[in-house]
Amino acid sequence: MDRDGFRSFFGAFPTAVAVVTTLDGAGEPRGLTCNALSAVSLDPPLLLVCVDRRSRTLPALAATGAFVVNVLAEGAEDVAMAFAGRSPHKFDAVRWTPSLVAGGAPVLSGGCLGQAECRTVQSFDAGDHRVLIGRMENVTTFPVRPLLYHNRAFSVFRPDEELAGAAH
Repeated sequence: MDRDGFRSFFGAFPTAVAVVTTLDGAGEPRGLTCNALSAVSLDPPLLLVCVDRRSRTLPALAATGAFVVNVLAEGAEDVAMAFAGRSPHKFDAVRWTPSLVAGGAPVLSGGCLGQAECRTVQSFDAGDHRVLIGRMENVTTFPVRPLLYHNRAFSVFRPDEELAGAAH
């Protein structure tokens, strides 16, 4: 098993694209693009995100114990790319408000399918990543199409078009 095989396997199916945000010890916003997220439990409401252990955002996530998962919507590719980079100015081009239930972590204002404001209840290392399990304290969703990541590129799920094409 090599890295290319791993990437090929996981690239073969579409995933959501999210920006995970938090504040550092000085109250500065931090964030990263993530497509490794999943539901864990309905009762209590838990989700997980996987963060590369080399991420410069991880120390802030570990210290604050709170984060927001901002699931991106169609058209937010520029936001995904900005937060995928290592620039210290990721938040310069986005508007946000502080979460009232997740330690002030940034809730992005626009370009999102939904947001989950979370408190970290567990974290552990798994290979080269840190798995964070968050209790969802508040969620917001919007009636827009999701931004997806598939075969190393962004795409959009359009079920109405797919179904219309299948009917012919």
